[in-house]
Amino acid sequence: MKKRNTIIYWVATLWLSLGMLSTGIVQLLHIKAGTGGADSMLQLGYPLYMLTLLGVLKIAGVGIILLPGLTLLKEWAYAGFAFVITGAVYSHAAIGDHAATFFGPLLLLVLLVLSWYYRPANRKINFTTIKS
Repeated sequence: MKKRNTIIYWVATLWLSLGMLSTGIVQLLHIKAGTGGADSMLQLGYPLYMLTLLGVLKIAGVGIILLPGLTLLKEWAYAGFAFVITGAVYSHAAIGDHAATFFGPLLLLVLLVLSWYYRPANRKINFTTIKS
């Protein structure tokens, strides 16, 4: 069971990281076409300066999730990814985009939940050691 959970964690985490890293690079470089690119952001009604912020935060989040330790920052990275991905789904729904545009963000959301749920104990916050 433990080996299965570890495999699920790493497969989900690596695919999530690849998705977030690739869209982060596209956004950081302000590439026009592609998922999360400049054309897509303009169509959704967002200013282009948001691309730089999203790109930097996605790339940093990937690094935090993949590096050992940093358990509190991992929680923040997972939460940030959840906000960005659900925001993408909502934005596409708000402008009436066709169903195919939801596939990427929904796949990333599933990978995010799997990665978060199956993460090993050494990548979780141990609330029993936190003292008030």
